[in-house]
Amino acid sequence: MDDVMLNARVCPCVEVIEACGEWFVRVAEDDQELTRSFELESFALAYAEGQRMRLGLADFKRL
Repeated sequence: MDDVMLNARVCPCVEVIEACGEWFVRVAEDDQELTRSFELESFALAYAEGQRMRLGLADFKRL
């Protein structure tokens, strides 16, 4: 494998998306990615905001 690929890291990010009446929050950091689902938009946004603060990001993306 290419050394660049082995050392590649994902920039931390938090994304919120609505699909089929459900809200999803995707959190990517280092070599991990976690997606959680929520029935209520307000819960998803609160979770995304908490993850944004934990990661020290300026904002999160709404897709």
